[in-house]
Amino acid sequence: MTDAPWTGDASSLVEAFRSGERSPAEEMEATIEAAEGTALNCFSHLDAEQALAKASLADVSKPFGGVPLGVKELDHYAGWPATQASLLYADEMATDTSINVARTEERGGAVPFGLTTASEFGGLNVSNTRLNGITGNAWNADATPGGSSGGSATAVAAGICALATGGDGGGSIRIPAAFCGLPGLKTTAGRIPRGPNASVHPMTVVNGVLARSVRDLARHLDVASGYDPADPYSLPRRDGWEANLGSYGEAMRGRRAVIAPDLGVATVNPEVARRVREAGEALAADAGLELVDVPVELPGLGLEWAMGNLCHLRHELGDDWRDKLAELTAATAFGLEMADSAMDLDTMGAAEAARTRANATLAALFDQVDFIISATNPDTAFPARLEVNTRVAGEKVDLGNNGALTIPYNIVGNPAVTIPIEQLDGLPVGMQVATRHHAEELLLDLAATAESQCPWPLVAPGAPV
Repeated sequence: MTDAPWTGDASSLVEAFRSGERSPAEEMEATIEAAEGTALNCFSHLDAEQALAKASLADVSKPFGGVPLGVKELDHYAGWPATQASLLYADEMATDTSINVARTEERGGAVPFGLTTASEFGGLNVSNTRLNGITGNAWNADATPGGSSGGSATAVAAGICALATGGDGGGSIRIPAAFCGLPGLKTTAGRIPRGPNASVHPMTVVNGVLARSVRDLARHLDVASGYDPADPYSLPRRDGWEANLGSYGEAMRGRRAVIAPDLGVATVNPEVARRVREAGEALAADAGLELVDVPVELPGLGLEWAMGNLCHLRHELGDDWRDKLAELTAATAFGLEMADSAMDLDTMGAAEAARTRANATLAALFDQVDFIISATNPDTAFPARLEVNTRVAGEKVDLGNNGALTIPYNIVGNPAVTIPIEQLDGLPVGMQVATRHHAEELLLDLAATAESQCPWPLVAPGAPV
C-alpha cells in the first residue's frame, strides 16, 4: 500500500509503475487523500471515483502512463466545473476538454483527478478568489503561490501530484513556478495548441504544465505540442524534445548572454538581483556561454497586456456587466471599470503601437545576444492575504511591477524558462532565461545544465500537505 504520493518527478513515477514498485491505482488513492487533506486550499474540485477507475486501467507504457494529473480550473475537462475561478460561473459545467489536457491524458496516459485553483479569469498573479478563497504556498502556507496557475504550482511543490496543467498569458506559469521552487517553461506562442473555442486575441496565452524536473517539461512537449485545426496559430509538430535533451552542449558554447536582473523595467529586491547575477554567471560558465554587456531596457507593458485581456472579458460578460461587479474580486471589477472608461480606438492603437515597439526592442536585443537572463519575479512570494494593488498594514503588491519581468515575453511571443536558484529567507527565487522564437530546446538544455549542477528540492522541505 502506498502511504503518501510520489515525491520524485513524473518520469520517475512512470518508471516505478513499470517496475512494479508502485501501482497507478494505489498512487491515485494516496494523491486524492493528500488533496482532500491539504490545508493549502489548492483544489477546487476532485473526482475521486472517475480518477480511481481510470487509474486502475492506466497504460504505463505511455509517457505519463498512470501519473495523477491536476487540471488548472481555467482549463476545461468535460463533465467537470468550468467556473473560470469566478462566482459568476460557479454553476457552469464543461462540455469539452482543453487540447492540452486531452493530449496529456490521451497521448501521455496521465489521469486527471481534480481541478487546481487559479486567479479569476487568469487575470492576476495571485490565486485569491471570492469563489475559492486564498491558496497558500507549499514553502510557506502564509505566502502566495502566485498566479494564475497558483494551485497547480503549490500542489506539485507540496508533493500532492507530480504534474498539473497551467497556462501563461503574462507569467502565469513562470511566476508561480518561481514562487514555489519549480522549473517552468513558457513556450513560443502556438507551440501547444489552445482551445477548442479559445479566443485568438490578444495572442499572449500559451499552455503548459507545472512539473518538478526539466525532463518532465520536455516530455510534456513531446506529448502535447503540434498543430491542431482548432487553433489556427498553432505550430507544426516537432519530435524529440526529451530525446535530445542535453545534446546541445557543443552548439551552446560561445553563444552570447546578457544578465539583466531587472530587464531595465522592474524594481527588483537587491538580494534577488545578486542571486540571479551569481546564478547566471555560474550557468554561463557551466554551459560555455559568453557573457556580454548589452543595455537592456524593455518597455513596461502591463497596461497594454491587461487592457487586451479585459476587452475579451467585457464582451463575455455582456451589456449588463455592471450588475455583475459585486460578484467579482475587487481587482477584476476595478480593471473592468477602468477598461470601460479608458478603452477607445486611440487607446487600442496606442496599445498595438507599444506592442510593435516591444517586438522591435526584443528583436534588436536578440540580434546581439542569444539569451537574456533576469529574475523571474522582483521578489520572493509576498503574503497570501494581500490583494494585488491593495494595501494591508502598510504592505502593497504592485501588479505592474510583479509582472514586469514576464509580461514582455507574452506580448512578443518569445519562449522563456524559470529555473530555481538559491533561496532567500527560506523562500524560492527564480532565474528567468529567454531566447529567440522557436528555440525552446536551448532553454531546456540550459535548465537541465543548471539542474545537474545545482539540483533543487523536488518538493518543498516540510511541505504542509
